[in-house]
Amino acid sequence: MATSGLVLSLAATSASAAETSALPRVDVSAAAAEAVTAMITTPSVVAPADVTWSVDELEVAVRAPRAVAVERPEAAASRSGERPALSAALAAEAPAREAAPAPLASASAIVNYARQFTGTPYVYGGVTPAGFDCSGFTQYVFAHFGINLPRSSGDQRYAGTVVSAAEAQPGDLVWWPGHVGIYTGGGNHIAARQPGTALHEGPITHSSPTFIRVG
Repeated sequence: MATSGLVLSLAATSASAAETSALPRVDVSAAAAEAVTAMITTPSVVAPADVTWSVDELEVAVRAPRAVAVERPEAAASRSGERPALSAALAAEAPAREAAPAPLASASAIVNYARQFTGTPYVYGGVTPAGFDCSGFTQYVFAHFGINLPRSSGDQRYAGTVVSAAEAQPGDLVWWPGHVGIYTGGGNHIAARQPGTALHEGPITHSSPTFIRVG
């Protein structure tokens, strides 16, 4: 009987060992670590179904940032040193700027230039040395000196300041209705007078001409 009991005990021990060696090993420590990490990073919150939520309204004021000019010390020092020199340069240039416009042509220059066209034929509406009418001639001569006169003799009557016969000077316009020329002094003027007559210098034939100073 004792022998049979020992055999049975050995058989049971062998079976238990065989079952234990057949089961796979499970690493429970890794699974536990994953569970803890999940609880920390993605916690779950359970709230009762009858809970009410409220959020206070916030008043937000937005202000644009002010621009702040940052000036380097060396740049500021440089500019402060340049200001006196710049002011002196501007003061020196001021008279030159004021005197920049070219002076008006002298009376003798206007008269001498006009005399170059003596003998030009009269052409009604003419505005070139190929042929002039009275206002085309005066307009052409004064344009040479940068003075723009209106096209017609009637408009040239108001192109400047009227002066008396005693104040008239060579280079002034001399005008009467339907005619205009350039005063050359001594009671004479140069003008394109009428069809068939070449441009020439001669006495003023009108009894009361108007003298006009332009420029």
